[in-house]
Amino acid sequence: MPCGFWGKILEVDLKAGTLKDIVISKDDYRKYLGGSGLAAKMLYGELDTDVDPLDERNPVAIMAGLLTGTIAPASSRHVMCARSPLTGIWDESAAGGYWGAMFRRTGYDGIIIRNKSEKPVYLWITDEKSELRDASHLWGKDTYESDEVLRTETENKAKTACIGPAGEKMVRFASVTHEGNESHSAGRGGIGAIWGSKNLKAIVVFGKKKIEIYNREKMTSDIKSDAEQIKELSVGMTAFGTAGGVVGVESWGDLPIKNWQLGSFAEGAQKITGQTTLTPEMYLDKHHTCHACPIRCGKSVKIDEGPYAGLRSNKPEYETLAGFGSNCMNDNWEVIAVANDKCNRYGIDTISTSGCVAFAMECYEHGIITDDDTLGLPMEWGSADAIIGMVDLIAERKGIGDLLAEGSARAAEELGGLAPEFVVDSKGMELACHDPRAFTSMAVNYATAVRGGCHLEALTYFYGRGKHLDDLRYLNEPRYNHGYEGSARLCYDFQNYMGIFNPLGLCKFLFPAEVGPKMISRWISNITGWDMDMDELMTTAERIFNLKRMYNFKLGISRKDDTLSPRILAEPRPDGWARGVVPYLGKMLSEYYQLRGWTKLGVPTVETLDKLGLS
Repeated sequence: MPCGFWGKILEVDLKAGTLKDIVISKDDYRKYLGGSGLAAKMLYGELDTDVDPLDERNPVAIMAGLLTGTIAPASSRHVMCARSPLTGIWDESAAGGYWGAMFRRTGYDGIIIRNKSEKPVYLWITDEKSELRDASHLWGKDTYESDEVLRTETENKAKTACIGPAGEKMVRFASVTHEGNESHSAGRGGIGAIWGSKNLKAIVVFGKKKIEIYNREKMTSDIKSDAEQIKELSVGMTAFGTAGGVVGVESWGDLPIKNWQLGSFAEGAQKITGQTTLTPEMYLDKHHTCHACPIRCGKSVKIDEGPYAGLRSNKPEYETLAGFGSNCMNDNWEVIAVANDKCNRYGIDTISTSGCVAFAMECYEHGIITDDDTLGLPMEWGSADAIIGMVDLIAERKGIGDLLAEGSARAAEELGGLAPEFVVDSKGMELACHDPRAFTSMAVNYATAVRGGCHLEALTYFYGRGKHLDDLRYLNEPRYNHGYEGSARLCYDFQNYMGIFNPLGLCKFLFPAEVGPKMISRWISNITGWDMDMDELMTTAERIFNLKRMYNFKLGISRKDDTLSPRILAEPRPDGWARGVVPYLGKMLSEYYQLRGWTKLGVPTVETLDKLGLS
């Protein structure tokens, strides 16, 4: 038996009601790892560009990473991949918690879902059997309710992945919520809408098998010392999670404010940051963690008094705090917590949802959207009623929420007039809450990221704020945060580095702990028995990135699409640390394409594909 993987995935045809095993070759594991790498190899080969993302013929792959569920630190994550309903191009959305590790214990490395069931169903997978079950009684229930019912019907220790009403209504940025109110979400790009289009309500997993490890003794010895480094460099993340970064991010000019128009939000940032809110005296209820993670950034929160008393939920992370906070001119943490909880229950991405709310507020300010459109909801900046109420309208597709559920880019096109000026996106995906005017290498990343406006494909702002990555020579080099010098190279290197995490099933918060590819390649070798060094691992990452780019190229993506919204390219922040900065995107893109081995139009050359084994 191979070490580190099972060598098979489960293929489910919802229309026929059939399930069968598909064998994956050992060569493919080494060439593409697992997770989004293996998914890209499978989905590229069968991509039909004429099939709409919400057509039942659009397959979705749910894949564990190569290290998911092992003893490797932070090896909790799995990824869901498909053609996105929001952007129309490649999408991958990862989630942590325990679902991925439990899924690996059923004896599978992944699932590919095809076609559409005539009625709502859920998939129940164990290490002994797999079956489709009726989910008609769950349709319309939120993700927390569904989790409770499903564990009652199957096994209390089972792990669930569910869509909520937003996925059922095919909101184009609907998510998949895992494990009830602990709310680990596969959030971005609309995978939940694809599940809804297929009448797939949930996937529930429970298993007892253990993945074979090639050299358990050495792996156990190595991770004892590796985990100490991770803990030491993750103290802030352990205490507050990403919520602890709000004040620091604001000070760097990196926080989006008033739909990306302003430069400073110092007092508001202090009110919503984790250091202020995540204390037992305020809102912290308890700490929790994901599988095999020494960082323990998870938190549950509570509200005991006031209009929102009784809330018990997962804490809002940085992106949610920024999106429903500063970007909507709101400094009320409780309002953000309620909006976050609603998004998790509905099964809807907090980044795109909050981006649509901020967009709607600016449209309302300019008279493009009226009270008639919002069903009487005044969309004023900072309004608690506007923020919470618009989440409901979007998830339930009511009033203007029905249009916003298509995403801000589609909504702006329909609204016309000045509305397109207020969209902040890349390739139709609302930008995550890190401003590329603060760290211009992020402008290159947002423009070229394979799924659109995704910060996670590079995370170069961590380096800009002082983190090191010795393995890639980024130790004491100058940090050119605002200009074009060095930005393309930084993006290229970090996209390749970050590109190994979803294929391996590792959490990207290992990067702030300065875990580099040398350490990770050592983990891979210990677990699989391969003699994999850093160079092979980084080449594999580049192979996977280029394969995803070719997937998008099949769909018409080229240089014309590698751009950002006018607000980012032409409107500098008026004050704060990043005052006056705009990205030199054209110059940086040309340099980036040369580093990638792409043509000046952003297409991988035949020579590059040959070199990477993709010819």
